[in-house]
Amino acid sequence: MEIGLIAVAAVVVLVGTSILGSKIGVAAPLLLVIVGIGAGYLPFVPPLEIDPEIILIGVLPPLLYSAAVNVPLVDFRRNLRPVVGLSVLLVIISAVAIGFILHWAVPAIPLPAAIALGAVISPTDAVAATSIGKRLGMPERLVSILEGESLVNDATSLVLLKTALAAVAGSFVFWDAAGSFGFSVIAAIAIGLVMGAITVWIRSKLRNPVYDTIISFVVPFVAFMPAEELGASGVLAVVVTGLYTGHHAAKRFSATARMNERLNWRTVQFGLENGVFLVMGLQLHTLLDEVDDTQLQLEHVALVALGLVAILILLRGLFMVPLIWSMRGDQGRYQQRSDGFTRILTRARRAETTERRLRKLELLEQRSRADLAHEREQQLGWRDGVLLSWSGMRGVVTLAAAQSISTDVPYRPQLILIAFAVAVVTLLLHGLTLPLLISKLWPEGANGSRTAELQSLGRDLLEAADTALEDEIEMDAEAQDGRIVADDDVVKRVRAAAKSTLAPLVFPTVSTGATQAIAQETQAACYRRLARTVLDAQRDALLEERAIGRYSSQALRAAELALDAQETRITPPLAH
Repeated sequence: MEIGLIAVAAVVVLVGTSILGSKIGVAAPLLLVIVGIGAGYLPFVPPLEIDPEIILIGVLPPLLYSAAVNVPLVDFRRNLRPVVGLSVLLVIISAVAIGFILHWAVPAIPLPAAIALGAVISPTDAVAATSIGKRLGMPERLVSILEGESLVNDATSLVLLKTALAAVAGSFVFWDAAGSFGFSVIAAIAIGLVMGAITVWIRSKLRNPVYDTIISFVVPFVAFMPAEELGASGVLAVVVTGLYTGHHAAKRFSATARMNERLNWRTVQFGLENGVFLVMGLQLHTLLDEVDDTQLQLEHVALVALGLVAILILLRGLFMVPLIWSMRGDQGRYQQRSDGFTRILTRARRAETTERRLRKLELLEQRSRADLAHEREQQLGWRDGVLLSWSGMRGVVTLAAAQSISTDVPYRPQLILIAFAVAVVTLLLHGLTLPLLISKLWPEGANGSRTAELQSLGRDLLEAADTALEDEIEMDAEAQDGRIVADDDVVKRVRAAAKSTLAPLVFPTVSTGATQAIAQETQAACYRRLARTVLDAQRDALLEERAIGRYSSQALRAAELALDAQETRITPPLAH
């Protein structure tokens, strides 16, 4: 009974805090840490101790999968250099630098243990940063970089931690460690691709959404466990599987499966992310009690934690300078690649290449031009570097990895509390100041209006629909397999359905900023108003018929699903 009450209270706190955060403009993770710290000192709240294996095995795989499956592969590919730089090079540099500095400042802490702490506090957690950034208009490319960094740096951190803990036990050899690191990464990528291909194939054959949902929930663990068993990075395997699944979902899964997966994993992600931040706050009381029983007292721990936060901020800021500078020539490289594909395509057309190969070359040439346009429009500058350097929050992985430090490591309670303090300080410091920094760097907003882009996409999709419809009508006229030629009424209804589906994109829209006064209703607003009026009338009639009982429950359910589908169609699409 007590566990059930605690679970219900936790859910109420998660939802209530998230609602409050959206009302007052503060990211929910920040509030949850504060709420957790306060609740931990209430007399009726028992001390909280969670086995780190629960987080490392039970929480981390689904959390990383839910994030990876929603990351567009094209964004990950275009930002591969900054993602790899921040998630691999910076993590290694930070861990080693923190280790040597901490060992120099506190010689009682062995160097391997100090490097282990460095590995724990080096990876960032982009949950709070991106939630704030999306709400305040952080440049889209920076959001993609932060999301990609937080996906990959967990693997780097945990592999480094395992290596450092082996050194504490006296079994460290540099070349063995380097080889182990390389094997861990390569094997994880291979396992992730294989598991992604297998699970996508299985799910593409399922037609029952219940079966598909159950399979999707075990996919992260199917990728994680074999990788860990073989000595590879389980978290990296999960990330690769998630990226593969998200990329192939549009082609291999049904619309129902995609909608279910988005909703299911958004719900899982919300519960796990926010739950861990609440746990972070609740565990403070227990950690303080453990430190009070040792020689290295709380004031020393606080000073060390603040010093390490300053070092992490300095290292990240210094790392941004060469990273941004090295990317200044990317536009020229994209231009050369685009010109190269154009020349190859021109020669292929002259040589009368097969239609299939020609189509493939056309797609590559169009992709290279799109990459060039993206680099021109969203090239990173000094403002982007400043914002990236100030988005180094720590969170879930730092807390979980710190608790996995073995009990025979000297000053283990202090190391855990230092990691906890670094996570909380960076979360509050960066989280509370990021809104001001974003508004100062981009007073007019960074992303601009997406109206023209949405309209262009909508027109392209309508054009594709018209072309396919005309081709199909021509084929029907020539077919000898019993198909008939559609009459004008059927064709008009098909065209109307296509336009209705894309209406929220094609019609011009107006930004819905809170301070903007709308003088005149737009075509989009008029369409949605009329469609909503009709839909509300239909729903009222359906509810009335349900109350009367004139029709069977199966018929009423079918009508309800149809109205829900129409409501989805007339609602402007939002990016999550």
